[in-house]
Amino acid sequence: MRGRPADIVAGRGLRRTYGQGKNAFEAVKGVDIEVAEGEVFALLGTNGAGKTSTLDILEGLAEPSAGSVEIFGLDPHRHRAQVRARVGIMLQSGGLPAELTVGETLEMWRGTCSNPTTTATVLAQVDLGHRVDVRVGSLSGGEQRRVDLACALLGQPRLLFLDEPTTGLDPESRRGTWRLLSELKESGVTMVLTTHYLDEAEALADRIAIMHRGEVARSGTLREIVDGHPARIVFDHPGLPLPEFPAASIEARARVTVTTHDLQGDLSVLLGWAAERGVRLGGLEARAASLETVFLDIANDPTADPELIGATR
Repeated sequence: MRGRPADIVAGRGLRRTYGQGKNAFEAVKGVDIEVAEGEVFALLGTNGAGKTSTLDILEGLAEPSAGSVEIFGLDPHRHRAQVRARVGIMLQSGGLPAELTVGETLEMWRGTCSNPTTTATVLAQVDLGHRVDVRVGSLSGGEQRRVDLACALLGQPRLLFLDEPTTGLDPESRRGTWRLLSELKESGVTMVLTTHYLDEAEALADRIAIMHRGEVARSGTLREIVDGHPARIVFDHPGLPLPEFPAASIEARARVTVTTHDLQGDLSVLLGWAAERGVRLGGLEARAASLETVFLDIANDPTADPELIGATR
């Protein structure tokens, strides 16, 4: 039986502290990250969670205050030239010269690559061939993001770091970018992705980590993350004593919320109870756990212990 592919990215016990003494702030608190060859790994996080600081460490833009990181078996900060030749980076803000045309920008960037493809090839990949003679400063925000992606692809990387790659894109362009990234994955390119679009993580990622307050609060495949999280049944209070749900918790106000790990069983109990009494349950909703509900529960519980958030029942 085939084992798990070798890790392209391996971060262990990563910490990142800003400032010293009383003014010190620890943005990353002992994070472990492993990304296998050919895998798409999504790093999500609440505001101020530490994901940008973590990404800076993985990309070699900053050294960790503690812990170690290896990309292709090398330290990305100390062996930057060797690692950089095999890596493409799409930053959250590219900062490309506004006065250059798209073609001039890519040719300039192409000169920094060890094994570049052609400008025409990457422009076709990001659907910007028709804008080759347009100044970057005249492009829309979404088009500029696609130029950023084209720059990241010029060196034919085996590892891509993508920081919010579809921010500012219209829905059609987002879907086009998803198709391109899926094709790159099929060709064996490994990707580390950060995004605020949860549907993007669901569509693209093999594994996901959710950061909160500098730590990984939950990680695994989408199914692993969702299966360990409770579902909810919500309905208008019928004004009668409610049935018992032994394995669930109930919050009963004008709207009743039943939080359960057995959605089918407890929903059957509720519907059977209502049928016996001829009760119509107004506003009835049965919501299976989703990446969104997991993310929001983590974001809305600032006192939660990440180990407890990540535990399955």
